Amino acid sequence: MMDVLDIFASAGLWAAVLRIATPLIFGTLGALISERAGVLNLGIEGIMTFGAMIGWMTVYHGGDLWLGLAVAALSGAVFGLLHAALTVPLGLSQHVTGLGITLFASSLSYFIFRLAVPVSGSPPTIVPFQVIKIPVLSDLPFLGEAVFSQTAPTYLAIALALVIAYALARTPLGLAVRIVGENPHAAEAQGINPIRVRIGAVVFGSALMAMGGAFLTLAAFNSFFPTMVQGRGWVCIALVVFASWRPERALGGALLFALFDAYQLRLQHVVGKAIPYQLFLMIPYIMSILALLVMARRARVPQALMQPFRRGER
Repeated sequence: MMDVLDIFASAGLWAAVLRIATPLIFGTLGALISERAGVLNLGIEGIMTFGAMIGWMTVYHGGDLWLGLAVAALSGAVFGLLHAALTVPLGLSQHVTGLGITLFASSLSYFIFRLAVPVSGSPPTIVPFQVIKIPVLSDLPFLGEAVFSQTAPTYLAIALALVIAYALARTPLGLAVRIVGENPHAAEAQGINPIRVRIGAVVFGSALMAMGGAFLTLAAFNSFFPTMVQGRGWVCIALVVFASWRPERALGGALLFALFDAYQLRLQHVVGKAIPYQLFLMIPYIMSILALLVMARRARVPQALMQPFRRGER
């Protein structure tokens, strides 16, 4: 029993929590911004996969790691623009369009990867982002290893969560996004263009999603394989509901899921083969579903979410 609880006292566990949470933070923030403007983006799984592939491909062919992250963001923005063009001015089904983008982006990722990298025994690798130890802070007992010894994208993800939380709550642009997601006709009456705001939110949100995928190949791992996103996009969709469409809660939700995931990996070593490993893999998803059930009852959905905006209609 003590061994099971001692895992929580390990700085390595909490360092892993931040690493595992990073792609979820990027993806959840991207989905949250899009939904706060009234557009559901179910293309996140495919966008993250394509971001992982194109970011890795950029570095593999000689680009800088930050360039790889930027190219991934740009590719995500392109897919976001496609999704927005079909769902915002044309008013097509956001569910169908999002799922179509997931299938298209995932298949395109595999196609491009196989064109550029022939099938071989093991995929080629790159040199990923290295851990940055913050002077003085990284030398602190426990906290130094757990929090202040991470890669640059992890620090960026946490900073973005705080900046976006402030922007949505305190800035005119954030107010515009929120009012468009609640009542686009009222926003238009105030001189705001709901179509532009929605398109901008989807494009920016999709760029963040792709950066979450790129983290997997540029920092967490050093190679790409088509199934590496492993459902993280769908987890991000659930985390948005868990967070009640608030960025600060989204950060907490991503960390909570990552804690379940990091804990089950270490629990397998403690318990050994006494319990089938598949049961351990279920733990983060079961716990997340339970947490979602509790939080979803109090979640306040943006009133205009998934409702097409057409001028002159009420």
